[in-house]
Amino acid sequence: MYNWEVAEAFLNENGIIKQHIDSYNDFIDNKIQEAINETGVIEAHQKGVVLKLGKVRLEKPRVTEADGSKRKILPMEARLRNRSYMAPVYLEMTLVQDGIERSTEEVLIGELPVMVKSKLCYLSEMSDDELIKAKEDPMDPGGYFIINGSERVLVAIEDLAPNRTIISTEKRSGKDVTVVRIFSVSGGFRAKIGVERKSEGIFYISFPASPKNLNIVPVLKALGLSSDKDLFAAFHGKKNIINDLMLNMEAVNVKTQKEAIDYIGKRVAAGQPEEYRRARALQILDNYLLPHIGKDESSRLKKAYFLCKMIEKATDVATKKRGEDDKDHYANKRIKLSGMLMDELFRYALGYFVKDVNYQIDRVFARGKKLQIKTLVRPDAMTDRIRYAMATGNWVGGRTGVSQLLDRITWMSAVSHMRRVISPLSKVHPHFEARDLHPTHWGKICPNETPEGQSCGLVKNFAIGCVVSREYPEEKLEKELNRLGVVFKK
Repeated sequence: MYNWEVAEAFLNENGIIKQHIDSYNDFIDNKIQEAINETGVIEAHQKGVVLKLGKVRLEKPRVTEADGSKRKILPMEARLRNRSYMAPVYLEMTLVQDGIERSTEEVLIGELPVMVKSKLCYLSEMSDDELIKAKEDPMDPGGYFIINGSERVLVAIEDLAPNRTIISTEKRSGKDVTVVRIFSVSGGFRAKIGVERKSEGIFYISFPASPKNLNIVPVLKALGLSSDKDLFAAFHGKKNIINDLMLNMEAVNVKTQKEAIDYIGKRVAAGQPEEYRRARALQILDNYLLPHIGKDESSRLKKAYFLCKMIEKATDVATKKRGEDDKDHYANKRIKLSGMLMDELFRYALGYFVKDVNYQIDRVFARGKKLQIKTLVRPDAMTDRIRYAMATGNWVGGRTGVSQLLDRITWMSAVSHMRRVISPLSKVHPHFEARDLHPTHWGKICPNETPEGQSCGLVKNFAIGCVVSREYPEEKLEKELNRLGVVFKK
């Protein structure tokens, strides 16, 4: 009896679809503006023309009738008329021409699908009686979208945790190779970085735009550990690592930071002038190597120390001083909910919007007309791409089946569909360990509800008592720790 009271209180407080609604609300409140801020300005191909991007503002869903009139639209009308339940997005844009800043205008840049029962939805503010009058079911938890009259749900995706090292040992040509991998995520950019330790102790590093078989010593020296003394000091006198390091220093004869940058430059821009090679080498180190740490010159030394930690972990695993990481452990996983998936889609559509504005600026100059912000912006450039992805399920990065038709056979099947978690792994390959029930699934993943056949173990469902925590900004956490007196040491 008391167990049911506890369960009822838990569900009343947390809801069944609360994780999707909270995630979407966070996307509306924070992620859209963050994506706009990261883009910052649109630099036109035409010299001296820049568009500054400012604050974004969203209105509640509306519909444009055949006579051009606009009015609010409720979910039931969108279902019956095969319309999309979408909200207009306005953005402040400032035109700067030849260094002269003109007045700021707020323009419509597109429309965004609205999640039912989110803070943008009219139903979130209605009582049960008002919901009944609006022909809505008061028991409907929301958490889905209405696109072209169809109810569609964004299925949560299970992925490896970003900005977290994973160590494993692989067999290559009969020899053991220890690999430390990290998915470094900064904004919408995701870079896969790997540090490999061969059985003889030679280290190689790989990251986007890097040359093949790049030894790690020139990278460390180019990032700021320029002298041998600094390099050895970074490992605190650990003999097994220093022995490996000396082997690598013998393999690549690079003494100074300048030589290290030139070594990398010759690999990434062979045959180019020295200045270009140096600039190119520093560019890939700043932008593509561990971008989550930073993309400016002041972050280079931090990146070097982070790589040193990766080297330490690889050596400890190779010498059996620590075990490999378990990729199937749920502490090493993250769940992409509706808000994160919408963030990916919005950033993708925003990229096309920027290209389209550039194209419109070129057309205005070709015709010799006066630049006006309202004539440069075509809302359909963004809206069409977002609506297409939501309607078909074809998502950013070539993934399919992200947006699915909501299963409405029963109320339970609809709730189950919205609490589903899919793995990005291929269904045609065995992946026995990934399909197995893991001890860390306890309280998080239902041990019973999974389909038979190829999808077994790759399509899962949240347990009833599972609450998905939200990410917390690192900057705020660091400030709070500083306030409590925590001291960070190198």
